This record gives sequence, C-alpha cells and structure tokens, in this order.
Amino acid sequence: MRPAIRPATADDLPALVALDELCFGPEAWSTVSWTTEFERLSEDRVILVADEGAAVGYVVLLVPPVTVDVVELLRIAVTPAERRTGIGGQLTTAALARCAGRTVLLEVAAGNQSAGGLYKSFGFQEISRRRGYYAGGEDAVIMRWRESV
Repeated sequence: MRPAIRPATADDLPALVALDELCFGPEAWSTVSWTTEFERLSEDRVILVADEGAAVGYVVLLVPPVTVDVVELLRIAVTPAERRTGIGGQLTTAALARCAGRTVLLEVAAGNQSAGGLYKSFGFQEISRRRGYYAGGEDAVIMRWRESV
C-alpha cells in the first residue's frame, strides 16, 4: 500500500523533527528551524508528508509568490526502512506538481548517489557545485528542473 501524501500540520512537528534527525544526523534541522518552517507555511513554505499511519517521509518547498518563477526544494527525506520503495518518488512527484510553470532548484551532497539518481530520473540536471559545502568537505551539487512543455 502506498502512503498518502498530504500537507503537513502542526501535529506533525515532533515526528518530522525526529525523522529529520534520523535521516540527516548532525546535519538535521533544529526544532527551532522546524518551528520556523511551520510558522511560515501560509506564507511561502509547503511541507508535504508521506503518511502510513505515521510520517515515513517529507518534502519541504520554498514557494515564493507567482511573480518569482524559481521554487527551491529545501529538504526531502524518507525513513531508512522505507527507502527504495517509491516514497521518495511519490514525494518528488507531489512537490513538482505544485511547481507548474516554474523552475525548481535543489542541492544534494555529491556522494548521495541515491538521491542524485532520483532527481536525475525526474529530469533534474546539474548546473553547478559548491565546493566543500558540507561537513567533511563534500561538494553540494546544484540541480535544476524545468517542466517540459
């Protein structure tokens, strides 16, 4: 059974903080950062949750007003136990559906081949790198997606 993809609510905050810590370890967002994301949901943030009775994944988008044609995919995560089951693809599909007519940018650690492969499968292309951006000196790969017309 595929999880439901739905907008996050304030009730999801503790689960998303825990999921972020599980997936990103020392690179996880703090509870304060997550609280700020939730405070901005009505302004320019979209958080979608993959729900199987509990949050098993999420995606966070920075969606500026329609006068700006660039959306940033800020964060996407799936619990380790649910990876390679299609949930990351479901979340990406749901996120891109909210970006019609816009360019989407994201960054991914160069060594994260699984995530990089997922993004490439959706048509994201590498456009630049931030050398030594992540802890340990790993590069950040900047990728761009434009909707095919």
